[in-house]
Amino acid sequence: MPDRAFAKARRLSAPIIVSALMGAADFAWADGLRRAHFPPERNVIPAHLTLFHHLPPSSLDDIATRLKRLCAGPPPAARLSEVMLLGRGVAFRVDSPDLMAMRDDLADAFAGLLIPQDQARPRLHITVQNKVAPEDARALAAQLRADFRPRPLAIAGLAAWHYRGGPWELAMKAMFRG
Repeated sequence: MPDRAFAKARRLSAPIIVSALMGAADFAWADGLRRAHFPPERNVIPAHLTLFHHLPPSSLDDIATRLKRLCAGPPPAARLSEVMLLGRGVAFRVDSPDLMAMRDDLADAFAGLLIPQDQARPRLHITVQNKVAPEDARALAAQLRADFRPRPLAIAGLAAWHYRGGPWELAMKAMFRG
């Protein structure tokens, strides 16, 4: 198969993940915590805020059009509201009615294509630790809660990623302009 045809077939076989992109300072902070506390052998992607876990690759053009349209306006207000214990990990809850409204718009557009995980209303969060012993997760949650104060979180854009079982491959991104 020619290289070009192989590349296209590879793109069309990889599920699409949709995420919100954090502002540079918030990303650096969250990713630093993730690198410090996530098991290194499992930490193959940087800190992220997932909106959809698995959209069909055949929808990429439609996804891109919709993300660009959503980003034509101002960024959604968002807030880190609490430290969440995930059982075997720790995350920061993200509250953002505006971002959830954008996600709801996308969910409506792709309703017949959503896997069960994406059909449910998500608890938006940024995971900084996962797949550790429960006692390790409880200890980190307690440590992070000691200094935590709710605060704004900058949302800079939206992105679509190809997922092939390892690091995500950027398919497209759009930055808020408003």
